[in-house]
Amino acid sequence: MQEIRQYVSADLDQMVALDDECFAEEFRFSHPMMKRFAEARNALTLVLDSEDGGLLGFIIVHIEGGPDGGLGYVVTLDVAAAARRHGVAARLIHEAERRAEVKGALRMMLHVFVQNEPAIRFYEQRGYRMIGLEPEFYGGTGMDAYLYSKSIQGETAP
Repeated sequence: MQEIRQYVSADLDQMVALDDECFAEEFRFSHPMMKRFAEARNALTLVLDSEDGGLLGFIIVHIEGGPDGGLGYVVTLDVAAAARRHGVAARLIHEAERRAEVKGALRMMLHVFVQNEPAIRFYEQRGYRMIGLEPEFYGGTGMDAYLYSKSIQGETAP
């Protein structure tokens, strides 16, 4: 399998197409939003290519500093349908956690739609714990999200 690499702007169109494949319309990022998130000053954007040059998956994490240490926030984690259940998401989240810690993050946080049971299981299996509920998190759609958190300080195992 290919190595995880840093995002380049040429990846953007494939990322938007993969986001469209992965999520229902109310959860998708528009092209301008994806560009803004992927290329933000504090963004850690990683991609995993397929052998044929397409994208198997990608992750966008924003790193924020703070008086008690930095925080990584998972903006999105997308994996192509054909690559699911082959460790792609696990590789991406592990590498993002590792690189976020190198950049000073002590904790990772993310939101998950309350009805996305596969994602909830995935994150909980990796040590994320639900710490709250965010009502109507998804832009006034009436859909709620759980807030998850994980300490990454000193984490080394996948």
